[in-house]
Amino acid sequence: MKKLLFNLSICSAARRWKPTAILTFRKQHFILLFFFCFLFQPHRLFAQDSTFIGLPQRWSLQDCFDYAQKNNIQLQTLQKDVDINYQSLLQAKAARLPNLTASTSQNFTNSKNANPVVGGFQTESNFASNYGANSSMILYQGGNLKNNIQMQQLNIESANLNVQQALNNITIEITQAYLNILLSKENIIALQNVSQTSQAQYNNGKVLFDAGSIAKTELVQLEATLASDNYNLVTAQNQLRQNTLTLKQILELPTSFNFQVPDSMAIAIPSEATDLQTAQDSALQNRPEVKSSEIALQQSDLQLKQFYAATKPTISAAASLASGYSDGTGIKYFNQLNNNFYQQIGITMDIPIFNNRTNKTNIEKSKIEIDQSKLALKSTKLVLSQEVEQAYISFLNAKAQYDAAQVQFSANEENYRIANEQLKLGALNTVDFLVQKNLYIQAQQTLIQSKYNVILNHGIYEFYLGEPITL
Repeated sequence: MKKLLFNLSICSAARRWKPTAILTFRKQHFILLFFFCFLFQPHRLFAQDSTFIGLPQRWSLQDCFDYAQKNNIQLQTLQKDVDINYQSLLQAKAARLPNLTASTSQNFTNSKNANPVVGGFQTESNFASNYGANSSMILYQGGNLKNNIQMQQLNIESANLNVQQALNNITIEITQAYLNILLSKENIIALQNVSQTSQAQYNNGKVLFDAGSIAKTELVQLEATLASDNYNLVTAQNQLRQNTLTLKQILELPTSFNFQVPDSMAIAIPSEATDLQTAQDSALQNRPEVKSSEIALQQSDLQLKQFYAATKPTISAAASLASGYSDGTGIKYFNQLNNNFYQQIGITMDIPIFNNRTNKTNIEKSKIEIDQSKLALKSTKLVLSQEVEQAYISFLNAKAQYDAAQVQFSANEENYRIANEQLKLGALNTVDFLVQKNLYIQAQQTLIQSKYNVILNHGIYEFYLGEPITL
């Protein structure tokens, strides 16, 4: 009966609600819901804008270098290795200091013991405290502590060189991708001019065809040429998008970021480079891969010293303080601590005598590793010298190709200009004109490609000398 009355009361209350009240109720809840979404999830509204704060709208090559140096995940990971090695260095330095530990124990004992006077058992309780402090310090370990500090310092240098080497590789990748974008942009401009010229030629041909001056086949050839030029333009635009995507991925930029570089740049074409011997000497002295191999050799030497140190005695000092209290003696607490105060100091010498040839094996292996490190250093220098020489030859070849491409383009450009005028006057048939046009386009593409090849190879070659890559 109570349940029935309850349901009836709800129904009667619902009948008293008005539609306007229901509408007002829903509007209030909607406003509250929107407020809470706005209050507790602001990052969903503003995250996209805040992601791009501080990034340039049009990126120069230096902007790309700066962004990669700060945000590249590989570089950040390698930098963490530097931080880890620095902590190991602090620990190695602290090993020369004495350690200190303290201990305390509080014990409560409850037991039943036989009473020899009245017989039976009686319960006895006892409370005891113990306090102690211990310290030890290595006085001599065959120079192992000093060698360990030097080893950790070399580890930090090696980790920093790994960062520098990775940065150099990323710099080359960025330069190649950036120049590919500039090449694509210049190629698009050239193809746009060709396409516009083809459109004008087709329009002129249509006028000539309507006047009966050329045959239908010649007009169709002009139309096919226009379609082909437009297709080449679209292909170049797609290549620009692909090259832009490649650079974005190298920089690890967000997918939605609209990455752009300047539309046109006046880039000086290098005419000469540093002589090969100077470049090789500079690279062998300054490149991180050589320094890293040299440090690896120093680490092998230090490891051998550490293994020799393991064959020498270890002298250490130790000291301890201790005291205790028990409530079963009838002596006051502080008096007991004073009476039980215990001090000890001593020196210990550990002398290795026989350890199943472990030290001997480690020493011999370490000598072999030193020889391996020397060979690795020699190989690194040889490979680097070859890379510098290859970069030098690549620059010379690119420069020669660019010079030849300039002469070729000038000749084909003039022939194309003459052929275009002859076509307008009807003094040249379409087939011969298209031959000159194709030669002109090929020469233009070759010139653009060779231009950026010489810029890239010169930048890479000078980069081996430690010179920054600039445009």
